[in-house]
Amino acid sequence: MRFLVVGTSGAGKSTFGQALAAALQCRFVELDEHYWGPQWTPVPHADFETAVRAATIGERWVADGNYSAVRDALWPRATHVVWLNYSRRVVFMRVLRRTLRRGVTRSKLSHGNRESLLTAFFSRDSILWWSYSTFEKNQHKYAALRRDPAYGHLEWTELNRPSQAKAFIAKQMRAPA
Repeated sequence: MRFLVVGTSGAGKSTFGQALAAALQCRFVELDEHYWGPQWTPVPHADFETAVRAATIGERWVADGNYSAVRDALWPRATHVVWLNYSRRVVFMRVLRRTLRRGVTRSKLSHGNRESLLTAFFSRDSILWWSYSTFEKNQHKYAALRRDPAYGHLEWTELNRPSQAKAFIAKQMRAPA
């Protein structure tokens, strides 16, 4: 099984993806780790795609992220999509809490990057603004991708509440390997 976890920024894709990979006892691939270089600089596209292809070799993996730049590399090889399609309120509260926690603790992310409260609240590059402003666009995008015959081979699961996500993980833990 090869899972893709998608949803608006801040929905909890990485947290869910890590839990799903643990339940399935397989590799977790966080696309952000492959996309961002030091100082929040995107890596060149060819390097990003090469890294993603290498990280998703094999029959069992979970990858999270909304990167259309590697959709052609991932989606044809995936078997399942889990869409965290939570309400705007749930997503915004999650991204706000995460941003505050990371900003206050100055926790290191991939390549030594850190989230900045100054950027989060007073910049055009704010993850809070990005999450809020792309919410509706992402809902339409994933609904269209779900209907797209090119991805008809994918088994879709749409989760609308965090309680559904917990139940989904629990079900995967009980399923035979």
